[in-house]
Amino acid sequence: MLSEKEVANRLVEIDAIRLSPDKPFKWASGRFSPIYCDNRKILSYPGFRKEIIASLCEKAKGVGAYNKIAGVATAGIAHGALMAAELHQPFIYIRSAAKKHGAKNQIEGFWSKDDVCLVIEDLISTGGSSLKAVDVLKENGISVVGTMAIFTYGFDESVQNFEQAGVPLVTLSNYRALLAVMEESGKLTSHQLRSLGQWREDPVIWSHKHEQKLINQ
Repeated sequence: MLSEKEVANRLVEIDAIRLSPDKPFKWASGRFSPIYCDNRKILSYPGFRKEIIASLCEKAKGVGAYNKIAGVATAGIAHGALMAAELHQPFIYIRSAAKKHGAKNQIEGFWSKDDVCLVIEDLISTGGSSLKAVDVLKENGISVVGTMAIFTYGFDESVQNFEQAGVPLVTLSNYRALLAVMEESGKLTSHQLRSLGQWREDPVIWSHKHEQKLINQ
């Protein structure tokens, strides 16, 4: 099984994680961030993809009993389906909203109210999309044993959200491991590393400061 630092390092190597503390990215939410993470790129690297799925399967042994794997649309679908294939488990996925046509499903695949699901996501930010998917399952009478993801930013907000929801969260890697990898690599300056740490401590204030810098330029 890959270690947290090994996962973080490989994500950087394949450009799934991009760091730019001096010229931050703008997220869909409007916030500025020094990191952009796209774990869908893992799918294009068969060797690494196999290692990630094997690591998810190994960590899933400690989550608890379940009889179905559920992917969160859209990025969690491929990883969840590959994991389900490896474990010979049934697979379903949860849309962000119900279809407006046909059967108007929000949960795709065969399921029943006595199912116990392990929810698979690719990335945890605040945990909002994952926990929304959990709520959809529970509203339909499906139990959830926990959520797994490849990477998490580790925000206090997300930790609190999962704790309040009573949903265990297991991830393969995290922002802390990423910073350790980058510090060891020597590819970033001490100022850049400090900026990355400040974003993790308070992403809202960090975003506001960098937005003001861009306005004043």
